[in-house]
Amino acid sequence: MQLTGAEIIVECLKEQGIDTVFGYPGGAVLNIYDALYQHQDEIHHILTAHEQGASHAADGYARATGKVGVCIATSGPGATNLVTGIATAYMDSVPMVAITGNVALPLLGKDSFQEVDIAGITMPITKHNYIVKDIKDLADIIRKAFYIAKEGRPGPVLIDVPKDITAQKTDYTRQIPKNIPSCTEYITERGLQKAKELIEQSKKPFIYVGGGVIKSDACEELLAFVEKVDAPIACSLMGQGGFPATHSHYTGMIGMHGSVTSNKGIMDCDLLIAIGARFSDRVVSKADEFAPKANILHIDIDPAEVNKNVKTYHHIIGDVKEVLLLLKQTIQSQKHVEWMEQIQDWKEKHPLLYSKEILSAPYVINKLYELTGGQAVITTDVGQHQMWASQCYKFTSPRTFISSGGLGTMGYGLGACIGAQLGVPEKQVINISGDGSFHMNCNELATAVEYNLPIIVLIMNNHVLGMVRQWQTMFYGERYSHTKLDRGTDFVKLAEAFGAVGLRIQKIEEVEAVLQQALAEKRPVVIDCQIEKDDKVFPMVAPGASLTHTIVG
Repeated sequence: MQLTGAEIIVECLKEQGIDTVFGYPGGAVLNIYDALYQHQDEIHHILTAHEQGASHAADGYARATGKVGVCIATSGPGATNLVTGIATAYMDSVPMVAITGNVALPLLGKDSFQEVDIAGITMPITKHNYIVKDIKDLADIIRKAFYIAKEGRPGPVLIDVPKDITAQKTDYTRQIPKNIPSCTEYITERGLQKAKELIEQSKKPFIYVGGGVIKSDACEELLAFVEKVDAPIACSLMGQGGFPATHSHYTGMIGMHGSVTSNKGIMDCDLLIAIGARFSDRVVSKADEFAPKANILHIDIDPAEVNKNVKTYHHIIGDVKEVLLLLKQTIQSQKHVEWMEQIQDWKEKHPLLYSKEILSAPYVINKLYELTGGQAVITTDVGQHQMWASQCYKFTSPRTFISSGGLGTMGYGLGACIGAQLGVPEKQVINISGDGSFHMNCNELATAVEYNLPIIVLIMNNHVLGMVRQWQTMFYGERYSHTKLDRGTDFVKLAEAFGAVGLRIQKIEEVEAVLQQALAEKRPVVIDCQIEKDDKVFPMVAPGASLTHTIVG
């Protein structure tokens, strides 16, 4: 049948099982929005307050559900407003398809009104991108975009569609999406045998897990593998929830703000098994002193990550789920009694400490964990509150911690919280933020109110850019250059102005009652939690220092 380009876009979204998209209309995408209007019963469009909010919402939706997130923006500034969100998704391997409009084909390259080369701009931060120049290619391009976004190591794909393409007509035939096979072509018997030998010969193995375990839905396989190997395990920031934080083998987060036990384990182990992780500088710190006593076995789907940051002894390229299944079948059950006793001793000697007598972020987050039973989905912005959330809230299942790890995007959390709540409406979704981050995209409160989403925004309000101030205190001689945020914003009144509920915590005695009130509401809530400006995140490893030099506060 003959359809317009705009109608083909909508039909292809339906082919892919997409029922929710995030966006903001404009001239170049008017035909697309007209087609969406005709299919509003099948595709729920969420109108955000800003295009960046749409990209973060699509990202949060994808992380919470495991599906592809979709965002739509018009040409020019609409498209460029997506860039930070696309880069965030790219750095954290989030499947996303961004659809942008552009000026008509005859106007391309002529500095036309609201024209920008968005494909050129986003080339370094997408898995692939397309400019559609022939309507006959449109449907196949959309199908390829979704396949690429999901296949292998996931990531964002951009499709730029000139306005005249959305108006032209061509034949359309519905297709069933291709199945995406597991990546197993590089898994060999020889490689598995070598890994088996390393594991069975090790006296002090240690497992380091990243976000790849969550991306491949391999959490059950990981749990079985850890128990069979009988090794301690630590997660990166992106790996939070990939392994139950309440398990006896879990040692906490790893790296710059990792636990003392995790960092000691890395430095003392004789075999480091890295699974779905990329050895970020925030994990490794000083590369030439990282895991100095260990052979490193790296399991990852992306060959580009092998030997990129840290030299490995052996690696297996493939889908983490498949590799763990095969290894579990291959290796003999191990017991490392002395090593696990040493790990337990470190855990007892170096717990994460916080005062239960004063109002602080760790106290509030621990209380939040208690009141939610650890069952909430937590999104965060970026800064001290992000580290406190990852340290203090015990994540026991995947897709419950949603944060910008690679790009470190302040202003990410609220949009991601909205997307996650729409993706998993049966769950309580809470955004833990800071006053600096919340200021950046607080306009998305309008979106949460419009769609009556029962989200909670918990602002750790210390009236400073807390993480930057911490670095200025520790490494810049207490020269606090432009990190004070004495802006006079009343977050309670701001919330009420948007139509949300505004609450405030100023004393430790208020914490439980305010959190309970927020959890009982069925509409957006903002909590202004007043904490001290010089509270710091510990443990901490100074940038570029060895993990042995952990500052405990």
